Amino acid sequence: MDADTLYETVADALRTVLHDEGHSDRPRLARRMLGGKVVFIDGDGRTVKEMPAEAVFKKVTAVREKLRLVEQKVNGAPGVSEIIRGEVQAYITRAYGSLTSFNFLFREESDRFRGTGG
Repeated sequence: MDADTLYETVADALRTVLHDEGHSDRPRLARRMLGGKVVFIDGDGRTVKEMPAEAVFKKVTAVREKLRLVEQKVNGAPGVSEIIRGEVQAYITRAYGSLTSFNFLFREESDRFRGTGG
């Protein structure tokens, strides 16, 4: 079993135990956003799209998880130079920085996005 497979197996087992014991490693939506919605309004004042805040939150956290997976894959890939790893890490950090606009959705401060400033 390679290191990536072992890591995923242990991480899945830990998630299962935490979930079964009533704990979650998943970020939670801020209480004030529960039942809320996000509304996109065009320049003419017409509502283009409405989405439950929970749906937006799930999409934002899914983006973060995918960024983490990319980071893990690049860092664990053989033959990737330190220069490329550094460049990819810089792109990911800047992406996290761009996502700080959505921090108001997170209940816990520790779950929020941090860019280069934090």
